[in-house]
Amino acid sequence: QVQLVESGGGSVQDGGSLRLSCVLSGKTFTDYCLAWFRRAPGKEREGVAAQSPDRRTTNYQEFAAGRFTISRDNILRTVYLEMNSLKTEDTAMYYCAARKLSPGGSCFFGLTYSDWGEGTLVTVSS
Repeated sequence: QVQLVESGGGSVQDGGSLRLSCVLSGKTFTDYCLAWFRRAPGKEREGVAAQSPDRRTTNYQEFAAGRFTISRDNILRTVYLEMNSLKTEDTAMYYCAARKLSPGGSCFFGLTYSDWGEGTLVTVSS
């Protein structure tokens, strides 16, 4: 059983920065793709960014490119989402998720991720 625990959410002003963290336990960290998703009030959940176990492949949703950075520390078993130049429309619950990578498979966040954290709330005010 994979367990994911997020932290780092909070309230910031427009233009501010936050770094989210997510620790994975229970399984071999380097077997898993890791991704961040978010769900804004009244909206569908959407992918933000995803990264392969070897960190060679990273995908970003268009709104995240250039402002957000996903990274992972395979020793600390942690995935991060560095968010800069935050906007009010970035207000959402942010979730990390894990997907076991099969040989020849992909970590793209449009694919099904099987394991989820409970989320951490990010609020951006003007």
